[in-house]
Amino acid sequence: MNPFETSVKDLVRYMYYIAGGAIVIMMVLTCVDIALRLAVTIYAEYGWKILEPFQPIPGTYELVCFLGSTAAAFAMAHTSVESGHVAVSILVRLFSEKIQAVFQVVTNSLGFIFFALLSWQSVLYAQKLKSSGEVSMTLELPYYPFVYGVAFASFAVCLVLVVTVIREWMKVVDK
Repeated sequence: MNPFETSVKDLVRYMYYIAGGAIVIMMVLTCVDIALRLAVTIYAEYGWKILEPFQPIPGTYELVCFLGSTAAAFAMAHTSVESGHVAVSILVRLFSEKIQAVFQVVTNSLGFIFFALLSWQSVLYAQKLKSSGEVSMTLELPYYPFVYGVAFASFAVCLVLVVTVIREWMKVVDK
């Protein structure tokens, strides 16, 4: 592996850990919120004074949405590294390895274009959200950092696809 490929894989690994952390936080936040809602219900139903100070966490839905976008975006690059996406390769497997590599180069190049456009448009959208000052309803958290996160994650997918295209192109040239 060359240094560029190693750096990309390290970046993707750290992003994957962030995605996993976001999922864990979502799970804990949801469970705690449900428990607190249950405490409020029990207090209302039976009047248990010990449960009076407990209240549900305000903005749980918003936080779970933000964390979900972070988890999904930051896991995209790892999915590309692991080739975990859905692929229909019934016909492609019938061709020689060189032709298969050509298919890989073409599809990954198209994927690069798509994710480059997604990253670029996400940056533009985040800038628009930042300048307008748009925030979430309950917690009044700004949206733009999460959109920048999607842009960064899409850029990371572009890096992964560049590495893949180079690797597959070498197969085409060598054979």
